[in-house]
Amino acid sequence: MASVVAKLNPPPLAISGRQFLFGTVQTSTLSIPRTRQGHLAITAKATSESSESSSVVQSLKNIWDKPEDRVAVIGFGIAAIVGFWASSNLIAAIDRLPLIPGVFEFVGILFSSWFVYRYLLFKPDRKELFQAISKSISDILGQ
Repeated sequence: MASVVAKLNPPPLAISGRQFLFGTVQTSTLSIPRTRQGHLAITAKATSESSESSSVVQSLKNIWDKPEDRVAVIGFGIAAIVGFWASSNLIAAIDRLPLIPGVFEFVGILFSSWFVYRYLLFKPDRKELFQAISKSISDILGQ
């Protein structure tokens, strides 16, 4: 019976480029230098373009930076947790009633089928749905 024991000491990492907590990384390079023959050198480059998700993150960062809004954001977070807890308990109580879960399941299947037919099946309808979602997001964020 043979056994192999290997001791791996990773080489030091050299990271070049700038990374921001909530910003977009334009170019970031991670390289592991080759120190001895037989070691592997890895270079990774990450690029990203500004998207709608980064604007949402930027809006949340701007709201969080205002001291008077922090209390409101924390309050909304706690209210969301309490609302989720209450709704899950309400659904669990309704689920224990006979016949009601079957009716809700049937209604859910009908609504899901209608939604797929109305918004997801054809390309113009998907564009309409995307525009409605974008408008709602901009209304919520006040843009």
